[in-house]
Amino acid sequence: MHGLMMERALTINSLIEHAAKFHTNTEIVSRTVEGPIHRYTYSEAYRRVHQLANVLTNLGVGEGDRVGTLAWNGYRHFELYFAVSGMGSVCHTINPRLFPEQITYIINHANDKVLFCDLTFVQTLETLEDQLKGVKAIVIMTDKKHMPKTSLSNFHCYEELMESVDDTYDWPKIDEYQASSLCYSSGTTGNPKGVLYNHRSTVLHSFACCSADGLAISGRDTVLPVVPMFHVNAWGMPYASTMAGAKLVFPGGALDGKSLAELLIEEKVTMTGGVPTVWLMLLQHLKESGKILPHLQRAIVGGSALPQSMIETFENDYDVACIHAWGMTEMSPLGTVGHMTRALLEDQGADLMRYKVKQGRVLYGVDMQIVNDDGTPLPQDGEAFGELCVRGPWVTSEYFEDESTFASSFDIESWFRTGDVATIDTHGYMEVVDRSKDVIKSGGEWISSIELENIAIGHAAVAEAAVIGIEHEKWGERPLLVCVKADDINASGEEILSIYEGKVAQWCIPNAVEFLDELPHTATGKLQKLTLREHFKGYRFAD
Repeated sequence: MHGLMMERALTINSLIEHAAKFHTNTEIVSRTVEGPIHRYTYSEAYRRVHQLANVLTNLGVGEGDRVGTLAWNGYRHFELYFAVSGMGSVCHTINPRLFPEQITYIINHANDKVLFCDLTFVQTLETLEDQLKGVKAIVIMTDKKHMPKTSLSNFHCYEELMESVDDTYDWPKIDEYQASSLCYSSGTTGNPKGVLYNHRSTVLHSFACCSADGLAISGRDTVLPVVPMFHVNAWGMPYASTMAGAKLVFPGGALDGKSLAELLIEEKVTMTGGVPTVWLMLLQHLKESGKILPHLQRAIVGGSALPQSMIETFENDYDVACIHAWGMTEMSPLGTVGHMTRALLEDQGADLMRYKVKQGRVLYGVDMQIVNDDGTPLPQDGEAFGELCVRGPWVTSEYFEDESTFASSFDIESWFRTGDVATIDTHGYMEVVDRSKDVIKSGGEWISSIELENIAIGHAAVAEAAVIGIEHEKWGERPLLVCVKADDINASGEEILSIYEGKVAQWCIPNAVEFLDELPHTATGKLQKLTLREHFKGYRFAD
C-alpha cells in the first residue's frame, strides 16, 4: 500500500521560486568583474532568471542542450545556475584555469551549444574559438558600457540580451531525474571526466548542506562562497543558500586576503567556504592589518588537507570554527563534514584536535566503506586503511559519454572507487591517508605522504610541502620531502626534518629534503605529484 502524499518533483527552479516568494527582500551581493558592488534581492534575481530563460530560448537552447560558463562567482553566474537548469537544459561550468587544450576538449566533449564568459576570459575564448566545434554563440557577461573589442565572430552582450526580452517565463514540467548540470573532474593524468548531475541529486544535496551536521546553512546566515562556482557547484552553497533564504555574498575574481577580509567584515558574513590556500592569504592579511572577523562563525575548508595550525589560528585568534570537509566532483561533492559529536565534546579526556584534522563524519545520504585490494570491506577501527568507496543519491553512477573508465571506477555493487586511501574510526570520522597512487610503500609498510606534508607545513620555514616516494635499493621506496621555503625564514633540511621527531615513527621520517621555488599544481590547485616524481626520476639518497 502506498502512502497518500502529494507527488512533487524535486527541481532546481523550485529553490529560487521558494526564495523569491518567502525570502523576497534577502540580499544577493556581488563584487563584479567591472569593479562596483552589485546588490539585489532574491525576488529581483528570480525576475532576471525568467529573462535569462527567454534569452536562452531565443539563442536556440532547448531541452538537454549544454550551456557552458567560464565565470567567477557573481550574480550573473548565479542566474545561469537556475535559468539553464530550470528550462530543462544543462548548465556546464568550465574551469578557466585549465590548460587551453583541456578547455577545448571539455567544451567539445560536452558539445556546448552556447558559451557565457566573464570579461576576464574573453581572450581565452578568442584563442580557442576556431577549435570549438558545436558552439553557436558566445555571450559576454557584462553591460554595453563595458563590452570589449573582440575578435569573436558570434558574440552578444549579456545585458543587451536581457533588455530585449520580458520577465515572464513558464517553467516546463521537468522530471526530477533529468540532467541539470555538468562538471568535469580534472585529474592529474588523461582527459577530464564529466559528471552529469540531475535535479533530484542537487536538491537532496542542498538538504544535506542545510542540515546541522552538513554546512548548517540557514536563513540566519550570510554566506560567502569563496570556492569558485566552476568548482563542483561551488560545493552546493549557491543552491543551499537559496533553499534556506540565506544572504549570499559573491567575491568575483578578487580572492586575495585583503578583498576577502573587506567582504567578510562589511557584509557581516557568518559562514564561508574555500580551499586552504585562500585562507592562508586571508590569515596573513589579518595578521598584517590587525583586523578581526567580528561576525564570522565558521569557515568550511576542503579541497586539500587542513593544517592543524590553521584550525588553531582561526579558533584561538579569531574565534572562528574552522571545519574540515571532504568530497569529490563525483559526489556533488559533499561527503563528510568535521563537526564534533556530543560524545566527544562531553568526553573530558578526548583530544578534539585529533578529530578536527580528519576529513569529518559521513553525512546521511552517503554510504561509505574502505576495502582492501580484493574489495573486501575493512573494519572501522581507525587503524585499518584501504581504498575509500562511496555510493548514494548524489554520487555519480558513471561518467558522461565515457564508458572506458567504468570498470576501473565502479565495482559490481555500484560503489564508486574514489582512489583515496582512508581510515574510518569508531566515531565515524574518516581520514584520508593518501591517494592510492601516492602511498609510499617502504619495507612492506605504508607511509602516508599527506601526514608527512601536514607536519612539514607546521615548520615556520616551510611555505608548502610535498612528499613523494623515491626508489630505494633496500626498502623499495623511501620518502623525499620537497619544500618551498617561507620568504622571511631560513632553515636547513636537517632543521626541517627535526620537526618529525616524536610525531611519527622513526622509519616514516623522510630521508632527505629538497627545495624548489614552487610546486606544480593542477588547475584546481591540487599538487601534481606525478610531475614531481618525473622531476626527481633517478634521484638517489646520499649514503
